[in-house]
Amino acid sequence: MSIDSTWLRCPNCSSDLSAVDERVFGCANGHRFDRSRHGFLTLLPPRAPRTLGDDRQMLSARARLLDGGAFAPIADAVVAAAGEVISTEPGAGAVRVADLGCGTGYYSARLAASFQRVDTLLADRSPDAVRMALRAISGATGVVLDIWSPLPLRDGSADVILDVFAPRNPTEFARILRADGRLIVVVPTVAHLHELRRRGMMLDIPAEKDAAVAEQLAVAGLVRTSSRRVEYVLEADAARRELLTGMGPSAHHATALASSGGEVDARAVTVSVDVLSFGRRDL
Repeated sequence: MSIDSTWLRCPNCSSDLSAVDERVFGCANGHRFDRSRHGFLTLLPPRAPRTLGDDRQMLSARARLLDGGAFAPIADAVVAAAGEVISTEPGAGAVRVADLGCGTGYYSARLAASFQRVDTLLADRSPDAVRMALRAISGATGVVLDIWSPLPLRDGSADVILDVFAPRNPTEFARILRADGRLIVVVPTVAHLHELRRRGMMLDIPAEKDAAVAEQLAVAGLVRTSSRRVEYVLEADAARRELLTGMGPSAHHATALASSGGEVDARAVTVSVDVLSFGRRDL
């Protein structure tokens, strides 16, 4: 697997990274990073928190759910939002997509399959996630990083940033986004999976989350350019309900939530998210 160093800068000193040899990348100040045997770089800042991100069980549940098409309409909306800035004209250059909090790589893989030339960066705090995502997109660059910290990515390196059900770092997103690029954020509404939430099987979602996200990003100079509401009813047998509760943050609280919620008898659940696009205010 290859690493495109034009994405990368050193997490220790913010200098550009480049290949030293086939497996080692480094900066002019002597900091060195080995590519793992799975093909990704770990670029965590000094004294990074010890959190590991999504574990294999959560990722496996997510992969089974997504590969079964449960969230395909969300992926369609993400592709449509990206199409606002990705040229489909013959001879157009490659578009650079940074999937931050990539998980299994499902959404960026859908995007890569929808356009002719896409260079993809797959980044997550979980090494298992990056490893899984790299299997989904041939030729992508994989990086383990901490989204909450200064990102080990170069200024203006991304045409499109994907942030799908993931943490946000507004200042850093604005820094790495090109002047005419787009940040695409997917956030759940209060109606999202409410049938499971009201039975205590999943964590609550704050009301008006889209407005809160827009306000958060506006402080960093990112303004909303478009919004798409994706809402539909998903058939949910017991197996699918288990995947829905096991694929995300609620999985960390599964025991407590299960004991408070009791048996879930929902045969269908509501999927409801906002797909938000943001551009830089300095256009």
